[in-house]
Amino acid sequence: MTEEKKKKEQHEEQPLEKLTIKKLQEIATEFPHERAIHDMKKEELIAFIKQAKGIKDEVSAPKHKHKVKIKMTKPELKAKIRELKKLRLQALDSGERKKAVTLRLHIARLKKISRRAAAIT
Repeated sequence: MTEEKKKKEQHEEQPLEKLTIKKLQEIATEFPHERAIHDMKKEELIAFIKQAKGIKDEVSAPKHKHKVKIKMTKPELKAKIRELKKLRLQALDSGERKKAVTLRLHIARLKKISRRAAAIT
């Protein structure tokens, strides 16, 4: 077998997503193209090759951030934050440093959740 046939067989064996950009560019040069292959990104090259070969994409679920389920409304969160701030001040006055630190962290966590709740609504 010639070297070109060996290269083609190797390309056929591996999925396109696992090939390097240079190998994808080599494969893409085999097909007629209007746009410069060397200017394409990896995803564009893969799409071009699949289109040229007539391969249909398997539809994958779009990647998205995990949304946190909010159990309390924004006003309830704000009320809880105010309550915890009072408890923290009492803990600081009485010298309970560890309790004050844990309350501060809990307040910070609730503030983040309230920001998410505000962004959703």
